Amino acid sequence: MEDLVIVFGGIYQNKRVLVTGHTGFKGSWLVLWLQIMGAKVTGISLPPETTPNHWTLLNLDIDSFYIDIRDEDKLLKKIIEINPEIIFHLAAQPLVRKSYKFPLDTWATNVMGTANLLEACRSLDKLSAVVIITTDKCYENKEQKEGYKETDQLGGYDPYSASKAGSELVASSYRRSFFDNSSDALIASARAGNVIGGGDWSEDRLIPDLFRAMEENHDLEIRSPKSTRPWQHILECLSGYLVLGQKLSDGNKDFADSWNFGPGIDGNKSVLDLLEEIKKELPNIKWKLSDMLHPHEANLLYLNSGKARDRLDWKPVWSFEESVKNTSNWYKNWFDHKEVVSLLQLEMYIKDAKNKSLKWTE
Repeated sequence: MEDLVIVFGGIYQNKRVLVTGHTGFKGSWLVLWLQIMGAKVTGISLPPETTPNHWTLLNLDIDSFYIDIRDEDKLLKKIIEINPEIIFHLAAQPLVRKSYKFPLDTWATNVMGTANLLEACRSLDKLSAVVIITTDKCYENKEQKEGYKETDQLGGYDPYSASKAGSELVASSYRRSFFDNSSDALIASARAGNVIGGGDWSEDRLIPDLFRAMEENHDLEIRSPKSTRPWQHILECLSGYLVLGQKLSDGNKDFADSWNFGPGIDGNKSVLDLLEEIKKELPNIKWKLSDMLHPHEANLLYLNSGKARDRLDWKPVWSFEESVKNTSNWYKNWFDHKEVVSLLQLEMYIKDAKNKSLKWTE
C-alpha cells in the first residue's frame, strides 16, 4: 500500500479521519480503503467479537482505541484529543435477533451512542464532515414492493430497526439544532442495504453462518428462504459513504441530508437466490429449513437509491452475481490458503469502477 490511490478527488489524502466501529466488518474494510488513499485514520471501537475477524487479519497500522461509545466522558476526551476533520460513525449494535435479547444495550448504543458522538463533535474546531451510518431497516416496513425513499416514514418493529430510526432522528436534530451555521460541520446519514463480502464472521448473519457450517461440515439452518433483501457487496455501500464524505468535506450544505445506498431491483433477491448463487462457486455448501420459532423479521425490503444516483452520481459497480462471486472467492482463499485478499479485491473494484467511468474515481 505504498502507492496512493487517488479517487474521490484526493479529498482524503492527509486528512485526519475518525472511524467508529473500525474493528467491525464494515469498519475494517473502510479503514483499509482510507489507508490506501493516504488518510490519517484513527479508530474507536469495542474489541473484535469473533476469532478470526477481518480487522485482526488485515493487521493495519492505525491508532486504535477501545472505547464504548456509551461512555460519554471517555468518548468526548478521546475525540477532542484526535481532533478529526472527517468522521464516519459505524459503531453500533448491528443485529436484529441480538436486539431482542439485549434491547436496552441496543437502544443505548445505537441512540445514545450516536448522541454522545455528535455532542463531542460540538467541541471540535477543524471538523468538516460527519457521516452517520444507519440501515435500510430504519424505515417503517409495510412490506411494500416499491423501494423506500429517504422521505418515507421512519420506524421499526424490532429494537434494532427502531433504534436505528432513533439514531436518524438524533442526527437530524443535532444537524438542525447545533450545526446550522455556515461554518459548522456538515452532518449526513447513510442507509445501506444488506451487505455481503469477505471477512464477516458476525454471529447470526446468513453468509458467516453459511461458511461456518461449511467449515464444520453440517447443514445451515435457514429461517426464511423466500425473504428478499437488497443484497450488495460491502464495497458498494462504502463507495457511497466515501462519496458522501467527499461532498460534505467540500462544504456543500445541500448534501447534509439522509441518503440510501442500495442495489438496483436486480439486486433484490431472496435468501434462496443468494444461496443458490453461492453454490455455483462452492458446490459443497448445504442448507435446510429451520423448524424452530424465530422472532419477527421483515419478509420484503427494498431501497430506492435514485436520490444518490441523481445527485451524488453514485451507482453500484458489481452485479449481484459478481458480488456473490467475489464474496465466495474471498472465503475460498481464506479456507484453502489462509490468504486475505481484501486489498486485491478493493483494487479490482476500483479498477472496474474506473472502467465504467464513475465520477468518484477521478
